[in-house]
Amino acid sequence: MIKIFPLIFILLWSSAFITTKPIIDNSDPFSALAFRFALVAFGFFLFSLYSKEKIFVRKKNFFESFFSGVLFHGFYLGGVFYSISIGMPTGIAALIVTLQPILTNALSGPILNEKVSIKQWVGVLLGFVGAALVLGFDIGSKIPTAGLVATIIALVAITFSTLWQKKLSNNLPLSVSNTYQALGGCVFHLLIIFLFVDPYIDFTQTFLIAISHQIILVSFGAFTILMFLIKNNSASKTVSIFFLIPATSAFMAWLFLNENLTNLDLIGFLITSIGVYIATRD
Repeated sequence: MIKIFPLIFILLWSSAFITTKPIIDNSDPFSALAFRFALVAFGFFLFSLYSKEKIFVRKKNFFESFFSGVLFHGFYLGGVFYSISIGMPTGIAALIVTLQPILTNALSGPILNEKVSIKQWVGVLLGFVGAALVLGFDIGSKIPTAGLVATIIALVAITFSTLWQKKLSNNLPLSVSNTYQALGGCVFHLLIIFLFVDPYIDFTQTFLIAISHQIILVSFGAFTILMFLIKNNSASKTVSIFFLIPATSAFMAWLFLNENLTNLDLIGFLITSIGVYIATRD
């Protein structure tokens, strides 16, 4: 069962790109994310109580998980949602964030003392090339400067969140750790709203369906699997599967949204799959 977790993660995480646009079409990005992670934190809290896990933990463990949530749910997701909301093409935003495995591989050695092999580097580079082919580059697109900056911040945040999560390994139950991480994300977005944003959410049927998908399948499902994989595998191997996400998202957009999928995209799928196989196999 554990061996199928990466596949489940890829499918669930990739599906989030399909529902991001309907969410930001009906709300500002930070209100949507604050609402999402308030419900996620409450859900994990209830599950922790149901599982009879110890909710009140040491201050050190609390702040470690809380800060991880600020990085991942705050800076990373906030950066991606904000960049798309102001006109950054979703594909280009995804491609920039897809640089994460390269940064993680470069930093996991000095930070985590992990040995990153030549084989892993080859797999990572192939994965990036394949993802680039799937997404392509829309040269005619007007990329907003603020959107580009926000996406780069998101890239740095998810990289350091992954390294931080692997390094701290505080052995908290996943439900408890996820509670405090979601709380960190919620507080971050509430602070952004208080300082910079005029909040609004239009609770249309489309918004409720899209946000429910991201809460249940992505935050409760995919994120929990990711934390499990980070805890039980090397950081460099875990993040290599992220290269499959842009390709899978493109396939889902073709399947559900009737977006074009070219022969070049199919070649990219193949190259990406080969790269991830090389980078993650023992």
